[in-house]
Amino acid sequence: MAVGKSDVEIFKPRNDKREYRRIVLPNSLEVLLISDPDTDKAAASMDVSVGYFCDPDGLEGLAHFLEHMLFYASEKYPMEDSYSKYITEHGGSANAFTSSEHTNFYFDVNVDCFEEALDRFAQFFVRPLMSPDATLREIKAVDSENQKNLLSDGWRMSQLQKHLCSKDHPYHKFSTGNWETLEVKPKSKGLDTRLELIKFYEENYSANLMHLVVYARESLNDIQKLVEREFCDIRNTERDYFHFLGQPCSLEHLQILVKAVPIREGHALKFTWPITPSIRYYKEGPCRYLSHLIGHEGEGSLFYILKQLGWAISLEAGEGDWSFEFSFFYVSIELTDAGHEHIEDIVGLLFKYILLLQNSGIMKWIFDELVAICETGFHYRDKIPPIHYVVNIASNMQVCQTTLLCWYHW
Repeated sequence: MAVGKSDVEIFKPRNDKREYRRIVLPNSLEVLLISDPDTDKAAASMDVSVGYFCDPDGLEGLAHFLEHMLFYASEKYPMEDSYSKYITEHGGSANAFTSSEHTNFYFDVNVDCFEEALDRFAQFFVRPLMSPDATLREIKAVDSENQKNLLSDGWRMSQLQKHLCSKDHPYHKFSTGNWETLEVKPKSKGLDTRLELIKFYEENYSANLMHLVVYARESLNDIQKLVEREFCDIRNTERDYFHFLGQPCSLEHLQILVKAVPIREGHALKFTWPITPSIRYYKEGPCRYLSHLIGHEGEGSLFYILKQLGWAISLEAGEGDWSFEFSFFYVSIELTDAGHEHIEDIVGLLFKYILLLQNSGIMKWIFDELVAICETGFHYRDKIPPIHYVVNIASNMQVCQTTLLCWYHW
């Protein structure tokens, strides 16, 4: 039986007819149940509060490698790739991702096949089968993924930014892993990657660090019974949440200019500032306010001027790579060939605009307008596919411990 239903009010959009229930299983697994009688797809997402920041020294990419290995097989379903095959054969899709502090696994499937799909999914966290013959193949798969990323400017620039930060902070780590970090280097140190993988799983994958969202057609009571049956056997080792204190940037990592040659033709100019995470000020929404003004495209805006001068194609601003301890605010400008010849002028215009915002102070009418826009968007937005919905909520359940469905609000 579940420990109990949530006594916290769950806020949802006014036009949302779905039913919600928060429960906590005896093993401390926190679950949000969603009942939607009109859906033709069921979905689930499990978010584990363990990411590549937790990679042991000398085994960069181990958390991501574990994400791969859990798809392989389980003691209950030992046939290789039977989970992925079952999902695909029944109209669904499955995937996962590893971020700095989280790993998220998710799938969707036709509603009439959800019960067996969920059972197969649950085995990732109950009794996965990380056999020796799969280890080498999956290391090669991780390496292949990294080779693909090497051709992506987004991945390249992200890793470059990490490389320029403090070596003493986990943000500096190489998150994906490759053949060198998962096979060559461990072997040279006498380490068995598979044994290290099992150790990493057993020490870190604990039910109290997991958040599950289940979206189905059945009633809340029926979904709850299914979840209790499938996920009650996940071990709870009462692992403490991981906390990574400190900032990835010190004075020596600031006020630097980096020039990089992209894979794709074109010119881009990106500014990045370390900031206090806006999640600490979620009611005020400082990054939302600033990104709205700096990224505005109307007459009189920074982008309007740059476009009139023929220097820019697009401009984006906002917060990225955030955690509870650190965050970055960025402004990214896609330049024309002419703009590439006027980089110093563009830098000057951006900082003059920022100075204008500082001197103008906070405009209440702008803040109130943003609040109204966000509230309207929250209450009257269209339904998104269940698979995206469960991932969004599961990824934010640790942030919103009261299980408020307000992840979209700011």
